[in-house]
Amino acid sequence: MEAVYIDAIWLGLAFLSGILMKQLGLPTLVGFLIAGFLLNLAHLTEGNIKEILDTIASLGITLLLFTIGLKIKLSSLIKKEVLLTASVHMVLSILAFSGLIFLLSYTGLSLFTGLSTTSIFMIGFALSFSSTVFVIKILEERGELNSTHGKLAIGILIVQDIFAVIFMTVTNDTLPSIWAMTIPVYLYAVRFLLNGLLSRSGHGELLTIFGFFAPFIAGSLVFYSVNLKPDLGALIIGMLLVNHPKNQELYKQMMNYKDFFLVAFFISIGLTGEPTWELLLIAIVIVSLSFAKGYLFMLIFARYDLRARTNFLSSLGLANFSEFGLIVAAVALQADLIPEQWLVLLAMVMSLSFLVSSPLNSRAYALFDKYKAQITRINRTSKDIDCQPKIMKNIEFIIVGIGSIGEPALRKYEELYPGKVLGIDYSMDNIKRLRSEGFQMEWGDTTDREFWETTDFKKIKLIVLAMSDYASNYNTLRQINLLKNRSFKVAAICHYEDEQENYKDLAVDYVYHYKNRLGEDLAYHTIDEVLLEPKS
Repeated sequence: MEAVYIDAIWLGLAFLSGILMKQLGLPTLVGFLIAGFLLNLAHLTEGNIKEILDTIASLGITLLLFTIGLKIKLSSLIKKEVLLTASVHMVLSILAFSGLIFLLSYTGLSLFTGLSTTSIFMIGFALSFSSTVFVIKILEERGELNSTHGKLAIGILIVQDIFAVIFMTVTNDTLPSIWAMTIPVYLYAVRFLLNGLLSRSGHGELLTIFGFFAPFIAGSLVFYSVNLKPDLGALIIGMLLVNHPKNQELYKQMMNYKDFFLVAFFISIGLTGEPTWELLLIAIVIVSLSFAKGYLFMLIFARYDLRARTNFLSSLGLANFSEFGLIVAAVALQADLIPEQWLVLLAMVMSLSFLVSSPLNSRAYALFDKYKAQITRINRTSKDIDCQPKIMKNIEFIIVGIGSIGEPALRKYEELYPGKVLGIDYSMDNIKRLRSEGFQMEWGDTTDREFWETTDFKKIKLIVLAMSDYASNYNTLRQINLLKNRSFKVAAICHYEDEQENYKDLAVDYVYHYKNRLGEDLAYHTIDEVLLEPKS
């Protein structure tokens, strides 16, 4: 089949399936998975289509790890609630899944007969991972990448991915080159080079080219040349750039490319192998254990100083099976550690777990509110390191989201109403920096009903929702609308007409249409500050 028809088929199916899921209120990635299954059922897996999709998917995984690296600081990975939780959960999961498979080997089912002890533990290892791709997409759609539970989940996923990379390195027929010992020196040196190049890349096409050059050449190619996992190189290169002033701009620049390439990843899952009814039934049984997997995360998180909501949202996001488990299984298959049928089964398990987890994560807030009492009882700690702030009595204005729009707004409000303005943000770096300048700042999650239920808003006159992503502003507005007899006004920023209409449905008092108002503001300020005499 010619390439033009191949591209038309998978792109068309991906778009139609994705838009159908969006209309049904489900994440679009579910639609991409369905597109892969449809291609498989229609036997459109011959020729170049799988090779093309696998190549594009590989690009997506590399960019995914690079963009994750741009958000991860090494200090966040060595926290006990991240490193210990990931390690303990993986060990217990391997033991639990391996034990289950061992018991099923006595049932007489052909899939389980003849498995060696090594094979059983390898399958348990593959099932212990949670999906990095899935969790990142869910957090992005809810605007929670920088939230406490988002950073916690991502940290655990990174630790799991490191375990996977270590395994793939150990089982690789080709041992790391002796030159791999120079990688630490290389990373130390290349950090300065990359920071300098990024500073000189401008804001257009050169920045985009840098976004590909850094992970694929400075990262993947160099690691591959010394027989290390290429994707690990992309991840580490991203982490080297985490403190660069243009970090956020680079991240936003690469997000759309990463999202497009990952569409091929989800489609390629459905092309892994020919499913059977026996495999489907076994996959359903295994997927049902994802709830136990998430519950185990909750039990471990419960021993740290985390709120029940943070515990629940992190655990729910991690209650699935992973593409890295599939990659680990593929490596194990090449090493003759597991039978080929298990690779097909694990692909089905992962796909079904996405289908189950997607609607649950879409209703995460509602599920927590409904079962809050039961979930809270699981937590065993009394001190919360991420407790919601108590609004001070002198505060009259609250700015939520201290970014490129929120920070200038915060400074202007403080200039006009000194001592009466409070900034709320996810980022402790932002909070510490602005506190050092004398601003009143607090950490807070305004999508959490507790923020609104535990605060006295009688003296609050205005709340400005200046978060950069629409999802966070929208979910915050939904919580505000649950309040009875609120006396304060609400203003929110938006970028598109449909967002503005949705805000109006949520009774926002003022919507600042960012793109439309830029020209008006420019005219206002040039007239007021350039053409007219300065006011004395």
